[in-house]
Amino acid sequence: MTGANKGIGFAIAERILEEADDTFVFLGSRDPDKGAAAVESLRQGGAGRTGRVQTVELDVASDESVGRAAQKVREACVREKLYGIVNNAGIGFGSNDLGNVLNVNTRGVQRVCATILPLLADGGRIVNVTSAAGPNFVATCNREKRTFFTRPDVTWDEIERLMEECIAIANDADAFSSRGLGDGSAYGLSKACANAYTLHLAREYPQFVINACTPGFIATDLTRQYVEGRGKPPEELGMRSPRDGANSAIFLLFGKPVGSGHYYGSDAKRSPMDRYRAPGSPPHADN
Repeated sequence: MTGANKGIGFAIAERILEEADDTFVFLGSRDPDKGAAAVESLRQGGAGRTGRVQTVELDVASDESVGRAAQKVREACVREKLYGIVNNAGIGFGSNDLGNVLNVNTRGVQRVCATILPLLADGGRIVNVTSAAGPNFVATCNREKRTFFTRPDVTWDEIERLMEECIAIANDADAFSSRGLGDGSAYGLSKACANAYTLHLAREYPQFVINACTPGFIATDLTRQYVEGRGKPPEELGMRSPRDGANSAIFLLFGKPVGSGHYYGSDAKRSPMDRYRAPGSPPHADN
């Protein structure tokens, strides 16, 4: 699992250990010291966990780091393959560096999948933790771009070309608007692209169960700037805990999602990729 030393990633790891006692967690962390501290905290959180979790240094923005992490996992899994991959690492709303945001939030997902996917057992799960910011971004696009982000046959090459086009016009809202790309939100675009990549990946690898999800509106380091700007505690803003934010990912790992290439809301129900669906409202269904 990537980005698992704190926040939602840590909560997902904790719930995996709690709810599936036959599991082993590779806890990916960009900072090895923080990863080691997270592993120690998880081990102390329940009996029998000592031999069920270990940290792996993993920076999803780096090909070399992902390659080293994959080798460590490969060496540890000599007798069996992985059950699942959870792509959780990401950059939040605070950064306006579009190239960096896309490199982590979208290319980071692709980088991890391309490198670690060969270690996955048939029938294994891939969970891409994205955001409702993705569908919200797509909703502001013109019809052509909305179709692009939701096409079942979209390719990674097409997604890469779009990202490069967007990087070339970064910080120019008028240029984004003229191309039918809404307001050019770096975070929203990166999550829309990650959802589109989920469509591509599911089509290319039908032997796996591959879906994306939003954790919901969660109080973490990624949303701290938003909270501080509002001057209210997270509870008053309707934000939930990281543990609640793990609900959808846990369902996609161990539940019975129908098919692959879908996007799920924080209530673990199917949601559209091109508009917001409020938790508790009827699940989305393909037309």
